[in-house]
Amino acid sequence: MIFLELVLQNFGPYRGKQVINLNPKIDEENSYPIILLGGMNGGGKTTLMDAIRLALYGPRAQCSTRGNLSYNDFLNQCVNSKIDLVADTRIELLFEHIENDKPIKYRVVRSWTKNPKDGKDTLGILGDSDTWPDALVNIWDEYIENILPLGISNLFLFDGEQVKELAQQETPPPFVVDAIRGLLGLELADRLAVDLDILVNRKLKEVGNSKDLANLEEIETRLTQQQEDYQTTGEKLETLKNQVEELEQKQQEAFDKFIYDGGKIAAERNQLELQQDTKSAEIEQVRQSMCELAADVLPLALIPNLLTQVQAQGEKEFRHQQVQISKDLLIERDQRLLTWLNQVEISPIQVEKIQSFLVQDVDSLYAKTIQIEAPWLLADDETLSQLDNLIYHLQNTKLSAKEKLAILKNQEEEIHTLERQVQTAAAPEDYTKLRQALEAAQNQVVEAKANYETIRRRLAELETIIAKSKKELSEYTVENIKHKNNEHIITSAAKVQDTLKIFREKLTLRKLNKLEEEVKNCFLYLLHKSDLVHRITIDTKTFSLSLYDLNGKPVPKHRLSAGEKQLLAIAFLWGLAKVSGHRLPVAIDTPLGRLDSSHRSNLVERYFPSASHQVILLSTDTEIGKKEVETLRKNEAIAREYLLKYDSATRQTTIQAGYFW
Repeated sequence: MIFLELVLQNFGPYRGKQVINLNPKIDEENSYPIILLGGMNGGGKTTLMDAIRLALYGPRAQCSTRGNLSYNDFLNQCVNSKIDLVADTRIELLFEHIENDKPIKYRVVRSWTKNPKDGKDTLGILGDSDTWPDALVNIWDEYIENILPLGISNLFLFDGEQVKELAQQETPPPFVVDAIRGLLGLELADRLAVDLDILVNRKLKEVGNSKDLANLEEIETRLTQQQEDYQTTGEKLETLKNQVEELEQKQQEAFDKFIYDGGKIAAERNQLELQQDTKSAEIEQVRQSMCELAADVLPLALIPNLLTQVQAQGEKEFRHQQVQISKDLLIERDQRLLTWLNQVEISPIQVEKIQSFLVQDVDSLYAKTIQIEAPWLLADDETLSQLDNLIYHLQNTKLSAKEKLAILKNQEEEIHTLERQVQTAAAPEDYTKLRQALEAAQNQVVEAKANYETIRRRLAELETIIAKSKKELSEYTVENIKHKNNEHIITSAAKVQDTLKIFREKLTLRKLNKLEEEVKNCFLYLLHKSDLVHRITIDTKTFSLSLYDLNGKPVPKHRLSAGEKQLLAIAFLWGLAKVSGHRLPVAIDTPLGRLDSSHRSNLVERYFPSASHQVILLSTDTEIGKKEVETLRKNEAIAREYLLKYDSATRQTTIQAGYFW
């Protein structure tokens, strides 16, 4: 199992959405075990551990700040205090593990708001195919027990306080005891003992006195009848369930027939006819507008060539008129010039030459503008202006006519569509039959569902009654029943219990031997005094540790320094994790505690890189300091580094890439 990503949204001091990449792979070929997260005390390190536990176990999670809070109160406590009440709080944990020799990824998502509904969060599981497998959501507690059982989770997700508690106590704390019992399989022997007690109680009932037997028989008779009623009710419930399904199918068929035979359209007939009338009125308005266009200049669109010819002729004649006027003006000016020349002292010959030049100049200027054909339009300026306006207005009118024709066509098609819909509508009498058939089918479904719900509630009541009767039956123990001829049963049961006790002891011894060896090897690997301990034993009842030197003499725990006790505690947890046989990530909060430099160095160089294939360390700047982090980097043990930056003013934490140094 590998944790790949942790997403926090409005969880504790982490406001907004923040993502932590936990993948120990740095590329396709290289993978380093340690994910290092640095943060000061109160900056949110423990909150990250709680987030992982909460994502995996939900209401069963053993979070550090929960205490005796209900799950609802704990979820409210985890909501960031700076967000809106309606904003979501969300945790996502993406992990990978092996199923059927193939890596499978799952994203566990838990989300809730302040004061969540029913006091619970919403759980979702996102698989490789980006779908939400509801079946896995429903059995998630059982599923995660097969991957990372809650009973041994503290062997892999622990903090310095747990190590400190384990180091200071002579006997292990409850979380270690539970983990050991789970690893040794002692719950099986306990279960056998309970089953044996049940067998003895059953035999005691058979040999009880007449009064007790009468009471027992009355309870058993009542219980038998209740169980028969339960079975009968269950069969009836199953029959009603099938009936509901059949009636729902018939209802669907009636609805399909209602639609297919035009029942729905018939129900909308009035609306369709109203739409027809509206469309008809709109078409009439468009046609009226077309008539108005036809009464105006639109008919002239039939003679576009004549209009163009007239316009061209008018422009030609107008230009000729302008040229003639300018020519006359020039001739008048030339005449005034000649008159003036005759009055001054210029010879007649020169005047004649000037006159000849002026005549030729005028003729050459207007030679190209001489009108070949005689004018026939004879239009004045105002008429030509009106003609231009008429042609411009005609172009706009033609465009308007095209638009109205398109509108007319679309509306006629819409009317045809409405007419076809109305034609497919069922006749009034057929519509009534279809509607009645559909309503009857719907009423049958409602009635069947009501009967189903009534029987379901009755079945639930019977479950409660049967449970009560079973409890009443179980209360008849040895104190209620006087023994008759029960020596053989009691004696045999006692012998079996003794045998079972011996079995538990031998099973415990055999498995503890392996655990003792692992704990010793881990302790010596971490300890710089290789001659301090030669053998470690674990008590079969209290699971407390005892240390012995090379001469077989006990080494009292008080002779160990505080740092050595912590190393012993870590070796104990490490050995338990190895014996468990689970290949799981290790997450450690405040891992170094009060270790001296030598022990600190051994832990950094030997334990952290070897504790697991993935080790998540949450440390302050004084635990894994500059020297330690440089050692880990040099040994290529760190895959990723993060810094939990806490702002005391806003009481918010943000996650940044990189460590303190």
